[in-house]
Amino acid sequence: MKLARPLAGLLGLALAATGYAAVAQVPALVSPIHSHTGKGASADAAPVPFGPGEKSTFEVRFGAVKVGGGSLEILGVESLRGREAYHMLFLVQGGTFFYRVNDTYESWIDTHTLNSLLFVRQIEEGTRERAQTFEIMPERGSYIERTRQKTTVKPTVPEPLDEGAFLYFVRTIPLVVGQTYDFNRYFIPTRNPVRVRVLRKERVTVPAGTFNAIVVQPVIKTRGIFSEKGQAEVWLSDDSSRMLLQVKSKLSFGSLNLYLKSYTPPTDKTARR
Repeated sequence: MKLARPLAGLLGLALAATGYAAVAQVPALVSPIHSHTGKGASADAAPVPFGPGEKSTFEVRFGAVKVGGGSLEILGVESLRGREAYHMLFLVQGGTFFYRVNDTYESWIDTHTLNSLLFVRQIEEGTRERAQTFEIMPERGSYIERTRQKTTVKPTVPEPLDEGAFLYFVRTIPLVVGQTYDFNRYFIPTRNPVRVRVLRKERVTVPAGTFNAIVVQPVIKTRGIFSEKGQAEVWLSDDSSRMLLQVKSKLSFGSLNLYLKSYTPPTDKTARR
């Protein structure tokens, strides 16, 4: 159905969703190269407005109809190939009586450089299932893509970011109304540049409350919500936390919108407040 790709595309630089199903895991695809430290980021990590313990939950509507929900959180700091990394998890679950979506995205991001080190994507949409693991190695200028069928090595950019990492990275940059920012940091070089337009500031009300917000429009060379045709807008809180408040899209078959339901701030005291 036409609804499938835009729902998944919401993670292209922000989100997607819908009903419920058990979250599938892909342990066979993930190399045993990371281990939990149980600690926050070290004191010399890059200053950021997020950290372990931060969690946002969302509801997603197709037009006026609630079609599901999702969550975005930082599970902790882990050791990955000898580097300290934030482990970020994004879940998308839901659908309608005729179509179901159950997607999982995980990112491991270097706490010092904010470069992506590992990205795992598990997609279940209708009868379609797909599992991919990307081991990203900035120091080598390459990434390894693993699927159930094959393993391939491909070139990447100097400071790579995956979809999930971009969600957090955009919270660290100055957002000046009227400015457009281009980034050649998406880990698949042909998808660059990722463009972020800063549109305006305004007051917005979501289930989590009423906030001052800054509105941006991200554009990625892909199909779905964040393509140029998607005309998606993203509301971030206009304060030091820069939390994701709302996403709205304009698509040929209707609108797909996401709203913040609850927010738990980081427990890691190294997060910038």
